[in-house]
Parts: sequence; structure tokens; C-alpha cells
Amino acid sequence: MASETILSQLRELASGTDDVTARRQLIETLHRIANSLEDADDTVHRYGYLHLQTAAVKVGFDLGLFRHLTESEGSWTVAQLAEKCSAEPAFLDRFMRYLASIGAVEETSKDSYAGNNVSRNLANRMAEAGISHCFNTIGPQYQVLPSFLRTTGYSNPTNELLTVFQQAWATSQHQFPWFAEHPEELQYFNDYMALRRKPEISWLSVYPVEKEAAGCGNTRPIYVNIGGGIGHQCAQFKDKYPALAGRVILQDLPHSISNALPTPGVENMAHDFFEPQPVKGAKFYFTRGVLHNHPDHKVRLLLENIKSAMATDSVILLDEMVLPEVGVNPYAAAMDLVMMSAFAGMERTESQWRRIMECVGLKLVKTYVYNAASYESVMDVRLP
Repeated sequence: MASETILSQLRELASGTDDVTARRQLIETLHRIANSLEDADDTVHRYGYLHLQTAAVKVGFDLGLFRHLTESEGSWTVAQLAEKCSAEPAFLDRFMRYLASIGAVEETSKDSYAGNNVSRNLANRMAEAGISHCFNTIGPQYQVLPSFLRTTGYSNPTNELLTVFQQAWATSQHQFPWFAEHPEELQYFNDYMALRRKPEISWLSVYPVEKEAAGCGNTRPIYVNIGGGIGHQCAQFKDKYPALAGRVILQDLPHSISNALPTPGVENMAHDFFEPQPVKGAKFYFTRGVLHNHPDHKVRLLLENIKSAMATDSVILLDEMVLPEVGVNPYAAAMDLVMMSAFAGMERTESQWRRIMECVGLKLVKTYVYNAASYESVMDVRLP
């Protein structure tokens, strides 16, 4: 009876929590409580079958299963789902039983299933792109991570061409050129990067663009998005500030520029940011989620290239996670190891960011936090 009361109180607390940070803290607390109740067998089952959960969800995507389940409020029989998904009922019966056991769908009666909150999340295009990217591109890296670290003596990776990624994919290429030869993986990556963040959760919600851009004139480059993919950030900038004078420029490697969005007023420019910056004297040089992909020596090179093009009043805007010194949440801690494995990159604390900037003669003026739940911030960096 007491446990039912506690569960009821937790559900009430969860349903009334709209704040993302508070909601995630509640989830983490509940996970810690659940973990504290495990015996050794429970722990084996939890960690040992994580790969199977991801693989099963990917199969669900391929079948269109989660979209079908969330098309209506009612239940579907296995036979109905099998016909809809073009799958054999004998297989789907076993498969749905597993998905229900891990909470991805709801078992309503024998041979009948319905969508739930997780199913609705998985029916989202962003979720499909993100999990498919993790499964297709990142997943093989998890498999070789232990052997890679064992052979390197558990040293911190600093060479971007000698990482877990190269070993997992048997390539000498960096991941971004590799993407050009793997269009399916590139599509998942681009879709996830574009869809994972709602437009309103943006550096544009906290940074005083108009105030800083006052008096820049019509011909000066106002905004250069370096490593901007296919241009979603440029499109958001133009949408937010349609009357702002000055050139808006998207820069990325040719395979991204060839697929760039046709946003009016945006100039698309193929550019490798490890080469000298060709756009001189822009007001804002902006990167989002670029620097965490690289080790310190490459970050310094990128910043030096921008610095050499800056005017005295230019601003570098670095949109990145800025980790706290203690108590990093599970998502950010995982992302740090993913960056390490793929690129010898990392997520950094503010003190680590400051050290890099000071090394190249730049100054971190202010950090604007716009998504506290995931530490996403834009750093205002200038000439000293």
C-alpha cells in the first residue's frame, strides 16, 4: 500500500513538471533509486542487453511500427500490425513481446498492443534520425572501444586520425570526409542535427544580436556560419532578423554545401575551416557544435584562422556545451566519450574553454546559457 502511494505521488509530481531541467533531474533520481535496488543479476541484464534494445528499436523504425501504433488511440492485434508492416506474424508476436518488456510499446491483452509515451517519442522523425545515427555510425565504435583503449594504454586520444572511429570502420579517413562516401549515414546525421533542437531553444533567444550589430552597414558580412552543415542556423538567423543589413554566409565542406537549403539571402560557400578564413571583417563568426568534434590543437587552429580574419569589433560566437566542474549529467558525460571515440574531441568546462582561447590570444567575454538542462550555451569571444 505504501509503495502504491509513493508511485502515485511520483506520477503526480512528474505530470506537473514542465521545466526540462527539473524533469531530467527527477528521471535521474528515479534511475538511481532503481539501480540501488538491483542485485547482480539485475545489473547484468540491464547492461548486457542494452545493444539489443537499440537494435530492436531500429527494426521498429524499419517496419514503420511506432508510426502505425500512434496513428490511433486504440490497440492493434499482432495480425493487424503484421499486415501493416509486411512482417510474418510469428516473428512479430515475439518482437512485440520484447518491445513491451522494455517499455517501448504497451501490451493491452494477449496478442494486442498499443502505443505509449515512448512509442510516441519513437514515432518522432528526430528520434528516428538520432537513434539510427547512433546505431549505424556510432554503434560499431562502442564495440571496439575496449580493445582500442587497451592497445593505447588507456591514454587520452589527441590524434583525430587515430581514434576508435578509424578502427571500427577500418578507414584512415576522418569521419566527416568518410560521411561523403556513406550517404545513408550522412542523411541520418544531418537530419538529427537539424531536428534535435526546437527552433525556440536557440542562442538567438539569449544573445543581443541587434544591439551588437548596430551600425554594421549593408555590405559588411554580418553573420558567417562556419561548419554550418546544410544551413539550418542561417535560415533561423534570417527568419529571426529579416531586416538586419549585411551578408549572411554559410560555410561547410562541398558535400554539405551541395545539399544546402535554398534560403533567400544566404550565400553558400565551400570552405574547410582548417584553412585560412576567406571572409574578412565579419561582425559575427558563428559555430554550433563544431569545436567539440576536435582535439585542442585543431580547435586552436580553427580559432587562429578566424582570428586572422577578424576586425577589431568582430565577435566569435561559439555555440557549445559548457560543462559544470562537477555533477555532469549522463547525456553530456556520454556525449563527451562519443566525441573522444569519434574525433579525439571532447565536451569542455568553461575553464577548459578559457585556456584554449587564451592560448590563441582571444578572450571569453561572456557565456550565455540558453538550455540549462543540457548545458548548451553561446560564448561571446573577442580580441583582447
